[in-house]
Amino acid sequence: MPSLSALGKFVTRACARLVMLCLRILGAIFSSLTLAAVFGAAVLGAIFVIYGQGLPSHDELASYQPKTISRIYSGEGHIIDEFAIERRLFASADEIPDLVKAAFISAEDKNFYSHAGYDPAGMAAALRDAIVSRGANLRGASTITQQVMKNFLLDGSRSAERKIKELILATRIEGTLDKEGILELYLNEIFLGQNSFGAAAAAQTYFNKSLEVLLPEEVAYLATLPKAPSKYHPVRQRKRATARRNFVLREMNENGFLSDFEYEMARKKPLKTVQSGDFASFRSSLPGRDYPTDEIRRQLTRDFGTAEFFTGGYSVRATIDPTLQQVAAQSLRLGLEDYDRAQGIYHGTGQVIATEQLGDWRAALSKVEVARDIVINQLWHPAGCVGTDEKRCALGY
Repeated sequence: MPSLSALGKFVTRACARLVMLCLRILGAIFSSLTLAAVFGAAVLGAIFVIYGQGLPSHDELASYQPKTISRIYSGEGHIIDEFAIERRLFASADEIPDLVKAAFISAEDKNFYSHAGYDPAGMAAALRDAIVSRGANLRGASTITQQVMKNFLLDGSRSAERKIKELILATRIEGTLDKEGILELYLNEIFLGQNSFGAAAAAQTYFNKSLEVLLPEEVAYLATLPKAPSKYHPVRQRKRATARRNFVLREMNENGFLSDFEYEMARKKPLKTVQSGDFASFRSSLPGRDYPTDEIRRQLTRDFGTAEFFTGGYSVRATIDPTLQQVAAQSLRLGLEDYDRAQGIYHGTGQVIATEQLGDWRAALSKVEVARDIVINQLWHPAGCVGTDEKRCALGY
């Protein structure tokens, strides 16, 4: 029978061997993980180098100029017409109220001020939700910075290549502009429906207000629109739009941008917009488009090019007084009518209704293409006659 000392030595040697074996296994695992990490980093670096070639430089990102509305003002400084491909009113970061910034940050990227262009925590949360729901709950994890890059410089495709380029550009712009500069680009570029680009144009489109007078429930509604404006239309999708607006209000409250009282008050408010008839539209306050502003458009597009005029944000001060313009136009019409009557000859329009259509002549007349906006003392209405001599219509109706 072995002595206790010999047994102790055997146990000690066995434990030592086991420890050495464990250390070798751990060393192998650590070496494998280190090699995998180095290899992964090398591959990732190569991918970023390859896809980073040919992308816009820092200077291009910093000097980007959005397309803005060209406006024509009367001699007294009132807007009388506007022309644009994308209806956008530029507002600098200093001009955009903190409440507007808070709404979009709460809705789109609550970690905006702390991340470096992309949000690993948000990506991980989106991946977790997708796995847990087995693909039923897919949500985006793009930051505001990434959205700026996608909207400005990339197409909207859902490809891995586009996503990589988006991440590269997001890190570049974070090193070029401060957070307020990035937010300024985002809040002026984002499409918010109804041909409105940027928060300032959308505030006018949906509420006929400027940004500084918007109420919490109104800024929260604007912040629901970046993902899919048609999905949250204030009339066709009113219930869904209100629910999403209230979600944004709750996020603003939880993020400390609204007090509990402000949140509860705003959440209970109905969704009122221009589209639902609660406010007059901005366009309704402008005079009807007439030949003077159209002539200004023709001259400036000839001199500067159509694209430049419709996107360059021109401010044109004309000598026109809209009230006097209407008086002058009416005087001209009266003069033309008097001159025409003085000739003593009925000229007609040259339009003819076929004989077989006379049984329902009102319907036939409604389809005839003649001017229907002539006002000389009163609105002129189209009429027809069944016979003429050389001077007049023999019989009209």
